[in-house]
Amino acid sequence: MTPETPETESLVLDSVERFLEAEVRPHARRLDHADEYPAAIVEKMKALGLFGCTIAPEHGGLGLATATYARIVERIAAVWMSLAGIVNSHLILAAAVSRAGTEAQKRRYLPRFATGELRGGVALTEPDAGTDLQAIRTVAVRDGDHYVVNGAKSWISNGGTGNVFALLVKTDPKAEPRHRGMSLFLAEKGPGFHVARKLDKLGYHGIDTCELVFEDYRVPADRLIGGVEGRGLQQILSGLELGRINVAARGVGLARAALEDAVAYSQVRRTFGKPICEHQAIQLKLGEMATRLEASRLLTESAALAFDRGERCDMEAGMAKYFATESAMENAAECLRIHGAYGYSREYDVERYYRDAPMLLIGEGTNEMQRIIIARQLVARHPA
Repeated sequence: MTPETPETESLVLDSVERFLEAEVRPHARRLDHADEYPAAIVEKMKALGLFGCTIAPEHGGLGLATATYARIVERIAAVWMSLAGIVNSHLILAAAVSRAGTEAQKRRYLPRFATGELRGGVALTEPDAGTDLQAIRTVAVRDGDHYVVNGAKSWISNGGTGNVFALLVKTDPKAEPRHRGMSLFLAEKGPGFHVARKLDKLGYHGIDTCELVFEDYRVPADRLIGGVEGRGLQQILSGLELGRINVAARGVGLARAALEDAVAYSQVRRTFGKPICEHQAIQLKLGEMATRLEASRLLTESAALAFDRGERCDMEAGMAKYFATESAMENAAECLRIHGAYGYSREYDVERYYRDAPMLLIGEGTNEMQRIIIARQLVARHPA
């Protein structure tokens, strides 16, 4: 994608910030504590065009560069991280269609994704297949002009409120290597597609995370993304690079919120006759938090720019996702310590940062897996 001019990007970011301050910040704490889906906020997000951030203008989207999108996500996550997740899964779905879909699929779905008329995500993970997606057991069998799907998916973001998903299945369970038997479908809700339950979580409230069950669910054959079986894993992995950049940007936003709250509180909280920001123990924490934040932001920008250039960037996205999310976790913990007992109170946002951060370490591929990806790509790019 072509980078926006500084003036255009500034206008977009200013619009997002005004929306966040007016429509999100006053309600985030209440909605988070109630674990309530922010339906009214989502409608305003649709009006802003956020569900079409990275969808091309010819399909009705904003066509923003990934670097600009990452800056939007950072700002959203600094106010309420869950909203970024509502957009993220949806845009991974859109990226799969944009990159691998047939022309008919692009015409049918991308304009409706861009407006938010159709919203959803990706249905990949299963109870025994998370990081190892090739171990999925959900099967689709061809039956005339349809495929019949049976299986279950777990930990699916937007599972309750979304209405269409990129569904990863086995169309040839006996294929070797296993990825050659995997296909990706555009699965709209209908008979045989059941939301089994909403999962309760430590944090990341507001966004619905669900178990989905497919019982003789019939999906038209023309919803096979790309129109050819056996390419599903590769199709979704390219979208997951965008997802990992999103999660990295969420880490940046959460690390930023924790730092800003810590700096502000340290200047008003006094001990031993002076603000705690004047104590070296607190200064050491603030210095580390600020450095982690800036390094995370630069890694995320580097990955986003590589993605926009069309380069393979699983290493760059993995680095950004790994470092930024670990930074969010560490900054959240330090922010809580700086606030002391108040950080443990539900009257402050600090405890939410501490509950939200662990999800980032796990989502879109665990940080353990990111380090393995980084190492493998490092060796591949620098053969002896």
